[in-house]
Amino acid sequence: MATEYERKRLENIKRNYEMLASLNVHGTKSLLSSATKRSRDESKSIKTKKFKKKQKPEEPIVIRQSLRTRGLTPDLKGLPNGFSDKPRRNVVSVSKNESVRVLAPLSLDDVYEGEGSYSEFVDCIVNGEFGDGKACGEKRIDFDEVPLKLEQENVARVVPERILVVKFLPLENVRMVVAGDKSGNVGFWNLDCDDEKNDGIYLFRPHTAPVSSLVFQQNSFSKVISSSYDGLIRLMDVEKSVFDLVYSEDEAIFSLSQRPNDEQSLYFGEGNGMFNVWDIRVGKSSFQWDLHERRINSIDFNPQNTNVMATSSTDGTACLWDLRSMGAKKPKMLKTVQHAKPVHSAYFSPSGHMLATTSHDNYIGILSGANFEDTHMIDHINSTNRWISCFRGVWGWDDSYIFVGNLSKRIDVIAPKLRRTVMELHNPLMKAIPCRIHCHPHNVGMLAGATAGGQVYVWTPK
Repeated sequence: MATEYERKRLENIKRNYEMLASLNVHGTKSLLSSATKRSRDESKSIKTKKFKKKQKPEEPIVIRQSLRTRGLTPDLKGLPNGFSDKPRRNVVSVSKNESVRVLAPLSLDDVYEGEGSYSEFVDCIVNGEFGDGKACGEKRIDFDEVPLKLEQENVARVVPERILVVKFLPLENVRMVVAGDKSGNVGFWNLDCDDEKNDGIYLFRPHTAPVSSLVFQQNSFSKVISSSYDGLIRLMDVEKSVFDLVYSEDEAIFSLSQRPNDEQSLYFGEGNGMFNVWDIRVGKSSFQWDLHERRINSIDFNPQNTNVMATSSTDGTACLWDLRSMGAKKPKMLKTVQHAKPVHSAYFSPSGHMLATTSHDNYIGILSGANFEDTHMIDHINSTNRWISCFRGVWGWDDSYIFVGNLSKRIDVIAPKLRRTVMELHNPLMKAIPCRIHCHPHNVGMLAGATAGGQVYVWTPK
């Protein structure tokens, strides 16, 4: 039996239906539905016909060619008077990072990017006087008696990008610095130059990737050897006006060195821990070993016993090797120093009695003793970021001091025997962090600090 509520609901439905019937709503709805369906079908058929419509054949693509590429003289009509169509060569440009690696010798003219001429640079190198040949260990400096100074004329931007390596040319009569940056540039700075056009700076770009090392050919400083992450080793022969190609490989080269009294061999680290000995005369590898698990950051030889070699690696170790055991197997390992993080350098002192390691774990290790059996660590903040080249502690002119960069835009002077920093070199002119440092091999008290902005600061005795 229906309830009162159900009865009212049915009555309302009946009344509403009769109202819709009187207005003919159902017929109008049917007409609209049919029109909508027909419109959709027509639209669908139109799209299908349009998609299946036969397309017209495309017009042939015409490649535009300039008059120069077609062997014709370029049209200079409408250009300013005095306009030259010759390529601009003497312009410093960082945009050349996309250059293609050339596996052939390069002339100095082809890679010169400095202002003006480099003829004076050639004269300085060719006519430069070699050092006196004395061992650096015989030269000492007392900072209390001979303090160092930094002057405005000894500050310059030598290369456009971050510097990875900086060195003094070992010349007596010319003060010249050479630096390699992350874009493959090698810049020379003659501090004694009087030429106002270029301020004594001569910029070349023989590589297409970061320059990792610079080595001066023994007994012939007009020849500079450079290695790069582009896998190339080039020999700059100033007298022949060429960057010759010595070695090429697909693996990046992270370190390069020459053994004292052996100018015909190159020792370098490439790829993930590979160590290569390259014979320049015959142009092939003499020995090749995997010395480390990761890349080799530095290679150095003991000045007292050149058979002993030191390597540092990103695998967190610095190792001493005896090269007299060269053969099918890798050299004999004499000593291993373990750090908690990558080791970026391991350098012998001028006397050869000590070894200094610099690691990202904020320690500088000192090895000493007859067989380097004594090891102690000196606290020093070495944790730089990716935009700054990693610190590398270098020895001065004897075994008394180690020079290393400071994040406060200073150079720390560390006394290894005292196991602490004894002095800081700072000056308002030094406005950036000196990441890489080098001490002049013959001029005692002259040292260079290089920055991530391509600047070089040269300190001299007062």
